[in-house]
Amino acid sequence: MFKLTSLNLNGIRSAASKGVEAWIAQTSPDCICVQEVKAQAADVHGKHDQLAGLRGHFHFAQKKGYSGVGAFSRHEPSDVITGFGCEEFDAEGRYVELRFDTPARKLSIISCYFPSGSSGEERQQAKFRFLDRLDPHLCALKATREFVLCGDVNIAHKEQDLKNWKGNLKNSGFLPEERAWMTKLLSETGLVDVYRHLHPDATDTSYTWWSNRGQARAKNVGWRLDYQIATAGIARTARDASIFRDTSFSDHAPLTIQYELGLGHG
Repeated sequence: MFKLTSLNLNGIRSAASKGVEAWIAQTSPDCICVQEVKAQAADVHGKHDQLAGLRGHFHFAQKKGYSGVGAFSRHEPSDVITGFGCEEFDAEGRYVELRFDTPARKLSIISCYFPSGSSGEERQQAKFRFLDRLDPHLCALKATREFVLCGDVNIAHKEQDLKNWKGNLKNSGFLPEERAWMTKLLSETGLVDVYRHLHPDATDTSYTWWSNRGQARAKNVGWRLDYQIATAGIARTARDASIFRDTSFSDHAPLTIQYELGLGHG
């Protein structure tokens, strides 16, 4: 089995100070994809570039203390790709891809951080541009490789994916255009929302993010924003999915899925 975790850290230095490495050591994933690193190479090198024995590979944002993604792996990748060929968003550190290629298979594990549009219309339009550019990239990737994209997608796809869906119909993260993009990605491209594939009816147990306001976490007024999206062949090997909701090291919960990929250590 290959245990794969996705987690928005809300700052790698902050999460490290709150015990994330001990949690990783306890749960022992083969790979953990992280988002919102909020650090530069100098902040990470020699301090946080390894977690619980897993080696990290990163795509940092040019802007300090902003965005950034990483993927920590037990297995050495055959190649590491940073960015997906879009200058605007590659500067923001939103995409790192680990490739594990053998004569029998070309497999990629991707950590991706989608923009949030909640700060205003300018960032919402940037989010739409990101979606427009990422879609053809994933389609092209799917034509040549199997992959799992792990990430904070910043979209709750369906009504069951957030608590107060009626009150958020006009809010970023649940806009009709965002949800339609996700529907198209999954239906026309043939990619699979792996958690939803394994738990089609889950509602309040599926949330992975809670606002810091209004005791949202205590009341479980949450959103499902963190996903693992896979090509169909990989998705068929998924056997178990879990969300660690009791985390104290981030405002997001880690999403862990186990696959029969032949790369695992257990």
